[in-house]
Order: sequence, then structure tokens, then C-alpha cells
Amino acid sequence: MQLGKFLGVLVLALSVFFLGLQFKGLEVAAAGIRALAVSLLTVLYIIRVKKKHPLFLIFLLVFSVAEIFNYFTWAINIDPNYDIDYFYYVGNILYILSYMFLFLRIVVSLDIKAAIIKFPLQTGLLAIFGVFFVYFVSDTTRNELDYYQHYLEFTYNAVVMLLLAFALLNYMYRDDKKAMNLLIGSICIMFSEVIQLAYFYIADFNILNVICSLFLVLAFFFFYIQSCSEHREMINYQVKEAHIEDV
Repeated sequence: MQLGKFLGVLVLALSVFFLGLQFKGLEVAAAGIRALAVSLLTVLYIIRVKKKHPLFLIFLLVFSVAEIFNYFTWAINIDPNYDIDYFYYVGNILYILSYMFLFLRIVVSLDIKAAIIKFPLQTGLLAIFGVFFVYFVSDTTRNELDYYQHYLEFTYNAVVMLLLAFALLNYMYRDDKKAMNLLIGSICIMFSEVIQLAYFYIADFNILNVICSLFLVLAFFFFYIQSCSEHREMINYQVKEAHIEDV
């Protein structure tokens, strides 16, 4: 218990330190602290959370590996002189895989058919919004990246949008605190990724990088909070609604 509290305080302190380094523009040091903070958060999840979800744990593990890999590509500064930037592809594929596991975490606990039947209009609007979001956001990198890199960015944005869409559908269907924290975390991830694209390809302003990092910190805060709670029992809730209608 004491170790868990210590790790919690340490992760919080590292997160604040990370944001400070980003504000100062110390990218390499910030990447190292970020990797350390995410790795310790994974350890904290393993130690403190009794009912661990395997898909959420894999999400944390893969994301930690991606962060560590990202730090070493910054710190070592390897110039392989290859026509293909393998580090770019490996790093982004790791992030995509991590978000896919988080997406699956939501999907496996959601009755998708019942949710769509209950919210058909909202689901349709989400699908339309998702298509436009992925297309227009991905289009910002069309002139900056080659064909394969652009396709990878498109896939990245599609996965983030799927994560957000199903987190929202999950919240509408379940309407509990766990689903709400998952949704807020997913929204923060989306904002973080969109602002990061703006920082990389539109406007090289450090404040955008800081805001991107802030949203990422908030995302993992809400993801961890949701991992400490359970979904409300849907059967009991439906019975309660039926009883109210009868009255």
C-alpha cells in the first residue's frame, strides 16, 4: 500500500516536471521523463488495481514500450542514412497498437448491437463525423509526408477516432462514472493528437506542444481513474427503468 501511494505521488510529480520541461523546450529530457512516468503508471496499475483488465494492461504496456522507444530515438539521435525512416514507422505502429488495445477494451464490454438500436441517430452522426474528421485531419499531412507515411497517419487518426466514437457510444449506453472517465480520457487523447499534428505540420509554436502534452497527462489521469472503478450493472438498471415506467 505504501509503495502504491509513493508511486502515485511520484507519477504526479513526474507529470508536472514533464510539462515544465516541455514549456522550456527541452524535448529530449521531456521525452525521457514522459517514458518514465508512463512506465511507472503501468507499475502502479499492476500494484494498486485489484481487478485488472488484460486489454487495458496491454494498452499500458505497449504505450510504455512506444514511449521508451521514442525517447531512445531522441536521445541516441541515430542517423541510419536509409531512404525509409524505420524509426518513424515502428514508433507510430506501436502507438496505433496501444490505442487498438484500448479500443478493444471498450468494445469487449459493450453490447454494440443493443447500443446502436438504442441510439441509431447518434450512431449515424458519429459515423459521419468520424469520416470527415479522419479525412480532414489526415489531409493536413498530405503535402508533408510520402504516400506510405500519409497512409500510416490516416490509419493512426482512424484508430483515434474509433476510440473516441466507441467511448462516446459506451458512455451513452452505460451512463456511469467509469464510462464517463473513459470518454473524457479518449477526448483528451484526440485533442492531444490533433494539436500534435498542428505542432508538427502547421505551426511550430512550443505552446502547442505544451497543450498537447497537458491533454496527454489528463488522458492518462482519467484512464487510471476509470480502471479503479466498475461499470454499473446494466440488468439492475434496466429493471429499475421498467419499474418506473410501470408506476
